Amino acid sequence: MIKLFDKGVYLLNGKDIIEESKEAGLAISQKTGNEDISKDVAKAGTMAYKILKSHNTSDNMTNLKIKFDKLISHDITYVGILQTARASGLEKFPLPYILTNCHNSLCAVGGTINEDDHMFGLSCAKKYGGIYVPAHQAVIHQYAREMLAETGNMILGSDSHTRYGALGTMAVGEGGPELVKQLLEKTYDIAMPEVVAVYLTGTPRKGVGPQDIALAIIKAVFKNGYVNNKVMEFVGEGINNLSMDYRIGIDVMTTETTCLSSIWVTDDAVKDYYEIHNRPNDFKYIKPDPVAYYDGLVFVDLSQIKPMIAMPFHPSNAYTIDELNANIYDILNEVEKNALVSLDNKIKYSLKDKVRDGRLYVEQGTIAGCAGGSFENICDATDILDNKYIGSDEFSLSIYPASQPIFMELVNNGAIAKLTASGASIRTAFCGPCFGAGDTPANNSLSIRHTTRNFPNREGSKITNGQISSVALMDARSIAATAANKGYLTSAENIDASFGKPKYFYDSRIYDNRVYNGLNKPDFSVEIKRGPGIVDWPEMTELTDDLILKIVSVINDPVTTTDELIPSGETSSYRSNPLALAEYTLSRKDPEYVGRAKEVQKAEKARVAGEDVTISNPELENVYQAIEKKFKIDRKNTQIGSTIYAVKPGDGSAREQAASCQKVLGGFANIAKEYATKRYRSNLINWGMLPFVIDGDLPFSNGDYLYIKDIKKVIQNKDSDIKAYVVNKDMKEFSLSLGQLTDDEREIILKGCLINFYRG
Repeated sequence: MIKLFDKGVYLLNGKDIIEESKEAGLAISQKTGNEDISKDVAKAGTMAYKILKSHNTSDNMTNLKIKFDKLISHDITYVGILQTARASGLEKFPLPYILTNCHNSLCAVGGTINEDDHMFGLSCAKKYGGIYVPAHQAVIHQYAREMLAETGNMILGSDSHTRYGALGTMAVGEGGPELVKQLLEKTYDIAMPEVVAVYLTGTPRKGVGPQDIALAIIKAVFKNGYVNNKVMEFVGEGINNLSMDYRIGIDVMTTETTCLSSIWVTDDAVKDYYEIHNRPNDFKYIKPDPVAYYDGLVFVDLSQIKPMIAMPFHPSNAYTIDELNANIYDILNEVEKNALVSLDNKIKYSLKDKVRDGRLYVEQGTIAGCAGGSFENICDATDILDNKYIGSDEFSLSIYPASQPIFMELVNNGAIAKLTASGASIRTAFCGPCFGAGDTPANNSLSIRHTTRNFPNREGSKITNGQISSVALMDARSIAATAANKGYLTSAENIDASFGKPKYFYDSRIYDNRVYNGLNKPDFSVEIKRGPGIVDWPEMTELTDDLILKIVSVINDPVTTTDELIPSGETSSYRSNPLALAEYTLSRKDPEYVGRAKEVQKAEKARVAGEDVTISNPELENVYQAIEKKFKIDRKNTQIGSTIYAVKPGDGSAREQAASCQKVLGGFANIAKEYATKRYRSNLINWGMLPFVIDGDLPFSNGDYLYIKDIKKVIQNKDSDIKAYVVNKDMKEFSLSLGQLTDDEREIILKGCLINFYRG
């Protein structure tokens, strides 16, 4: 059972919940004997508040300026970050920066490109003084858990699933430019986030795993935005009934709620985790004050949650497996209907053909990555599959331990042998199945995965080529139960198995002998290795007084993911080449976007070169004439760019390329009803793009030109209302807004991008 509280709550001694009301103060004083606890004092009683305060460099707790303790990136993101930082004046890493290699580990696509990125990363770690974790050693977040997390610390990562709250570390996943700011000894500027308690009680049922709990929570809070851009603070006696791998498995999935970060109460289980990994001094006990105020509360009775399945195409689209099996055609009909929205009716899509003799058959199972590849998940899956086999039909099962230390212990305790005997395939530490770069299923196939996301294309589909397959998220235990039934969907509650829960022994030699550790030892004589696929960012111009924008894509989906803005999978090999990667922008959502954007960009390039823009884009003459009937316009000093409209863009990955690729193609803005995540909006700003918000019905259509007068003054004057005009429709006036911007963010937009801002 999950209950969301309508109001804020006070939590007393970590267990008593008092809803905010006029009588709350009396109830608190009766239970605590303290009559002087104000709401503001109680707000300061959360773990999140204390950690944020200890990292805040501003003079107040309303507008925070955070300095993190450590940074971490993987090989899809670190090249762009380092290129931006180097162009902005980077001299050395002023804090620990860890470069992992778990996304572009496979080098089959793009020739030498991926391995060139790795050598670039290693040379930068040597030159600037960082840590480099070679490919196949660990997925980014498992390495951070084992080697980097410290109770009370903060870590900033360029991956959206940067979550180490179960270890007492507040971690935030952001776009690359936010890491650049930390590398240049600047701050992460954010308004004090609200904090929502997640109160856990009870004990999970046998066969229920962390993914089941996570999916149930996501289902309850995603669509209503209950924790959007807030901190989720896990409390309650139910935590004591969860192992560390279980807690970590729930915690990493909090990203899918769109929260900002997470933090958990720490106890002896957390202490043991640090001791096992030879870092006892990094542990502290933390918990809320005796009286703590939360802006909301998610009450979770662990004993009431059953094995879950999140159907395509979102982790919040979750049902119990028993519910799906009992109502299979009704639910599949609903999934298919909703899928048509995500797929723009461009492709035939069906799941009902997966039903065989009244049961759902799946073609693939995968247990992998930062969510699925834990020691306990794989051991429990082994117990279910011991002395069973997965069959020789279409169904296959692949398992990716999240790190080499985990893999080594699974070898030592015999799990790998048992899984291999069952027919499962064991792989190295790699995140590919989570974003479409590994274990891509066949066309029209259904894959069940203990990974983090099941958005369209995450498994490698190319809808524009007529290829579609689907991912449903499940826990490793129910995936193993399904494998034991040779591909027929099965809840782990409905299979007889005894879970041995073997003890984990950590072998530090694996990292000691392989990971390059250059912390605080920069070697400025090292030459950076740059393969031909590593290309500098193109020059970007400052914002002009006025702005002409052409709408080049209109997306009416309720939510647009970053994977739809810039696809993952095979495009990953080009993430170090901004020009090559930009060719894939919106390729699976609006294949004509790139061509339209480039046509607009031709005019802007002509303007910058001092040429007549109407030669490259003749329709601009009519645009200018329409504007000049109402306003005086300086044609030579008015930027011409493209923009897209999306209802709610930016759910999902932290990858900055979702914004930077638009900018590389001449995009100067996004227009939205709202932004799905803070990180996507920040990416737009850091690449000098205007994050416009619009209310009401759209006054424009795809292909229309917009004119925004005095945009530079609007930003400088911090005006809240921005007048814009639809040029094609008799200069129809409408209003836009930009929301809250810090002074630095305004300056970044004025300068044209973060690189220009730091160059001065």
